[in-house]
Order: sequence, then structure tokens, then C-alpha cells
Amino acid sequence: MDMIAPARPAGTAPAVLILLGPPGAGKGTQARMLQERFGLVQLSTGDLLRAAVAEGTAAGLQAKAVMDAGKLVSDEIVIAILKERLAAPDTAAGVILDGFPRTSAQAGALDGLLAAMGARVGAAVSLEVDDAAMVDRISGRYTCAECGEGYHDSFKTPAAQGICDKCGSTAFKRRADDKAETVGARLAAYHAETAPLIAHYDAQGLLSRVDAMGEIVEVARALERIVERTARAEPAPGA
Repeated sequence: MDMIAPARPAGTAPAVLILLGPPGAGKGTQARMLQERFGLVQLSTGDLLRAAVAEGTAAGLQAKAVMDAGKLVSDEIVIAILKERLAAPDTAAGVILDGFPRTSAQAGALDGLLAAMGARVGAAVSLEVDDAAMVDRISGRYTCAECGEGYHDSFKTPAAQGICDKCGSTAFKRRADDKAETVGARLAAYHAETAPLIAHYDAQGLLSRVDAMGEIVEVARALERIVERTARAEPAPGA
């Protein structure tokens, strides 16, 4: 499938796609597929901060001073770092924001930044999940302690019980934060944190909801349609 990379006029900001979804919803997988399909650039707050600090940009130096002091980086500094990154040539086809914004204040600051750059959010996508099914999906994961091959209690078990299909090891491990109780708490925190963002983008007519419990390919097709519609500057549905 050919990559679509719509050009943008010189001096303008790229189109921005915001992915909202709880842990395990598949944001990372879908973002990678959108990068390959459309030439979009995935931007996460953590990666942006680390890159800005490593490169010694003006905003990166501010962030480093704050982090060295053991404090949290302010929204203003994050916005400044994002502004620097959006000006880079490789964002011409558009960007995917993963993990930002997280609050209504950050969403407002992002709106202001993009308006100043002559752009705006093209679409915000909420990857919808069934919480009970998501707890089962995440808490059932485990990996081979030797080679890292992934397994699941329900969906993918070793052909020979207790023996890794890939390397033959009998040692397996589970992530501590994949416990059912922990996953449930993370989902509850996500919903509480994201509810204002859902309302923010819904009010602007920018919100689309995608069932993230379906097959990866089906979710990818739904996201592709949203990106294609955004590229044609059509309004996104609110449901």
C-alpha cells in the first residue's frame, strides 16, 4: 500500500491527530501502523523531553534544570518543546500525539499553540474498551524470562505446557503492574483523567470513537478512514 504524505504550505504546522486510550488499548501498535501508512510522526511526551534535553534545545535546557532539581516539568515547558518539534521538516505529513494532552489545561494550551502556528487538531480519537475484558487481556499476559517471547493465559499458551516454543526455557515472568487489581486501578484513573478531554474535543466536533476491542486490522481501518477524512478537511463525527 502506497504511503500518503500530504504536503503542507511552508511555515504552517502539521495536522495533529490525538490518540486517547487506556493502557492495553493498542495505541502504540496503531500509531506505528499509521506512521507506515501515512508517514505520520508519533510524538510522546517522554520521548520529546528526552530528545530535547539530549539535543540541548532552549526548552530542553529549561526542562533539564527542572528535572535536575527533582521537580515536574511544567505544561509551559512541554508546550515549548512540542513547538520546537512541530517545526521540524519530518512532521510535514502530520503527527500523532500519544500521552498529551492529559488535562483540560494542557488541551487548551495545545489549542493555543496550534492556533499561533496556523493549525489545529485535525481529530481526536478515543479508543474505546470494555474494562472487564481489558483486565482479562492485560492480566493474562506473561513472557519467557529467557527470550522474551509473549504468551497469554487464554489466547496464546505454549504448545508444550511450561516450555517456551521459541527457546525451550521453562522460566516465565509477569509484569507486576499487569495484576488484575493494578490494571483495574489504572483503568479507573484513565477514565477519570480523560473524561474532561473527551468533553473538550467532543464540544469542538473533533472527537471520533473507535471500538478498540476488535481485531487490530479492523481498528486500523477505522483509524485510516479518520486520517483520510481529516486530510480532506471534513468534519469528524462525534460518535
